[in-house]
Order: sequence, then structure tokens, then C-alpha cells
Amino acid sequence: MKKLIWLTILGLAAVFWLAPDCSAQATTIPIPKINIGVSQARGPQEVALSLQILFLMTVLSLAPSLLILTTCFTRIVVVLSFLRNALGTQQMPPNQVLVGFSLFLTFLVMSPVFAEINKDALQPYLKSKISLQTAYKTGVAPLRKFMFKQTREKDLSLIIHVAKIARPKNQEDVPTFVLIPAFAMSEFKTAFQIGFAVFIPFLIIDMVISSTLMSMGMLMLPPMMISLPFKILLFVLVDGWHLVVKSLLLSFK
Repeated sequence: MKKLIWLTILGLAAVFWLAPDCSAQATTIPIPKINIGVSQARGPQEVALSLQILFLMTVLSLAPSLLILTTCFTRIVVVLSFLRNALGTQQMPPNQVLVGFSLFLTFLVMSPVFAEINKDALQPYLKSKISLQTAYKTGVAPLRKFMFKQTREKDLSLIIHVAKIARPKNQEDVPTFVLIPAFAMSEFKTAFQIGFAVFIPFLIIDMVISSTLMSMGMLMLPPMMISLPFKILLFVLVDGWHLVVKSLLLSFK
């Protein structure tokens, strides 16, 4: 026991004796210094590069909104959310899985549009064959074509009336900032229509289970507890995921 105490004391003494040396060695380690500042540009090229970086940062900050409101992502994620609520499975599938699945379905549907943008606008711009303005006009054309195909005239006329712009003679006269909210409104309406159709069979199951429990006098038993397995069983037997995803993909044709 005494040996253990003496060893402990000697160990603590060694630590305190070596501590100044360690701290002295630690202070000799060089630490990098980072400076972020604004200085005068030396030429037009530096100004153009700074503006391009600023434009790129702005686009990246708006990228989630552009992805959601200018593609088929809105319709897909709303319909899948309706499906989860109709099943009554609470958070199954989780939000992360639902959004990820919707994102990859969006890439699948939008792949022809993205391929056309990459071929006609992005690659020529990266090879310095066209200017930034030309790349923007060429790249936004396939996206506008897709949005016009899915946009209802009633929704488009409403946004044009609210924006107080001249009545456009053709699609080229419709500004993009007017087309995007009209497209989003149409996507919401279509998604709610599909969601209503998805709700009907599960609603029938809930009504049948509720009526059966009431007729049996089991008023204290929650109908959701009994109907949930039957709804999941029905969904699996009819291959529900295949039917829902197929309907969503065909709705963009």
C-alpha cells in the first residue's frame, strides 16, 4: 500500500515538473492566420471574377427553392405525404426517406430537361463558346417548356393579372417570374387531386372498421388500431408503391 502511495506521489511530481516544458513546446507550434478583406481590383478581369463568385453564391442560396418550385418535386412529395397520412403510419416512412425518394424521382423525370440544359447551355458556356446571357436564355428554355406543359391557363392568367403586365401574345412573352408561381399552383392542384384519389380506399376501410366496432359495442377501442394492419395489408397486396409511383410518373407525360 505504501509503495502504491509513493508511486502516485512520484507520478504527480513528474507531471508537474514536465508541464512547463510541454507548455513551452506547445507555444512554439506555428498557428496559421486567415485574413478576409476587400481590396481594390487591379483590372476588369478581377471585377468580373468577383461578380461571378457573387452570382454563384446567390444561385446556390436559391438552389433549394429553384429545385422545389421549378421541377416535379412539389407534386411528388405532396402526393407521398398524402399517402403516408392516408395509411396512418405516423412517421413511416420518415421525412428524410420520403424527401430523398422524391428527390431521386425528380431527377428521373427531369433527366431529359437537365440533359438538354447541360448539352446546349452549360457545356458551351464552360468551353467559352457562348456568353453567360446566352447560356441563361438557352438553358432556361427547356425548363420553361416543361413548366408550360404542366401549367393551367387559369392559374397563369391569374398570376399575369396580379402582376399587372401586358397580356402576352405567346409563351415567349411570359416572364419566368410569372411562370414559376403559376406552375407551383398547378402542381399543388394536381397533387391534391391525386391525393384525394389515394385517400378513398383507405377511408372506406376506416369506415368499415368503425361501423363494425360500433355494432359490436366496442366503443372504447380506437378504430385506428384495428384498421391500420388492414390498410397496410391492402396496400401490400395491391402493390401500392408500384401503382402510386407509376401514376406519378405517367402524370408528367
